Amino acid sequence: MTVDEAVQNAARLLSNAELETDLARMERIEKLADLWLSLANLLAERERV
Repeated sequence: MTVDEAVQNAARLLSNAELETDLARMERIEKLADLWLSLANLLAERERV
C-alpha cells in the first residue's frame, strides 16, 4: 500500500459520499475516507523515517 493508493481510495469514497442521499450512509462513507487519509498520513510518516 502506498500513500497515493490510500489517498485515491479516500477520494473515491468522498466522491461516492457526495452522491449518497441517505445521510447516515454518507457519514459512514466519510468516516471510511477519514480512515484512509489517516493511513496515508501514517504511510507518509513511515516513508520519511
